[in-house]
Amino acid sequence: MTDLQKIGDLDVSPLALGGNVFGWTADRDASFRILDAYAAAGGNLLDTADSYSAWIEGNRGGESETIIGDWTAARGNRDDIVIATKGGRHPEHTGLSAPVMRAAVDDSLRRLRTDRIDLYFTHFDDPSVPVEEIMTTLDGLVAAGKIRQIAVSNIDLDRLAASLEFSEREGTARYVAIQPQYNLVSRDTYEGPRRDIAERHGLVAMPYYGLASGFLTGKYRPGTTVDSARSGRAAQYLDGERGQKVLAALDIVAEEQGKAVATVALAWIAAQPTVVAPIASARTLDQLPPLVDVFRTTLTADQLDRLTEASA
Repeated sequence: MTDLQKIGDLDVSPLALGGNVFGWTADRDASFRILDAYAAAGGNLLDTADSYSAWIEGNRGGESETIIGDWTAARGNRDDIVIATKGGRHPEHTGLSAPVMRAAVDDSLRRLRTDRIDLYFTHFDDPSVPVEEIMTTLDGLVAAGKIRQIAVSNIDLDRLAASLEFSEREGTARYVAIQPQYNLVSRDTYEGPRRDIAERHGLVAMPYYGLASGFLTGKYRPGTTVDSARSGRAAQYLDGERGQKVLAALDIVAEEQGKAVATVALAWIAAQPTVVAPIASARTLDQLPPLVDVFRTTLTADQLDRLTEASA
């Protein structure tokens, strides 16, 4: 059995399966196979967004949510799955004003073929909307039963603090989780003031880019070419000394553990303060086993220290 973690009152597996690839680099059939295998391995937390994958020619946004909704309907397992989705960036519902958010949530519910969203993130902040309006609107959606828990992703620190303080002062629904960019080659995107706020207000973290667009799988090495839609972003980490040091440390710990490099990279994140479940995606079935192996991987204190030092 996979040891479950807590996000508010939600019981979740310690690795979230990223849905950004569904309807993009993984078609419907491939997505169903990946989702089946993830659930069979003990995973129950899916992360998506209403904008996935609007950037692809011919897509409108919401393709990932549609695939997830079709899959839960086909498998009859909706009550066993925790669905996290995000709003604010869909081409037809951009921003976080009250009418936009309400319409976006209704559309997400329709695509997901469900009556509630378990965990709803504001994908990107909308500084044109007062935090009071955002939090009051989210509170209303929770009261209506359309959302169980609310959370936040990309937002400036002052707006994050103001949002949390408003919820506490007014007694509205409050953020229970934060989704920052965070991995072994991108630590200052979360560590420091952002994590301090999370700790102070009891937020848990679901980091995205847990594998740095694939760089931390170990498949990007000097002189190699990788066939991936994200290869350009991942390969940039090869240019700096830090990336090379991290890969070298990962190789050693992976050998000690008898695990894949990707498993070790995710296990390091999972062991960090506030982190409840890093997010990682698989566009093919053979990419999934190293991800779900995190369920059975515990790094020693010494191994964690060596990885932390290499990534400093």
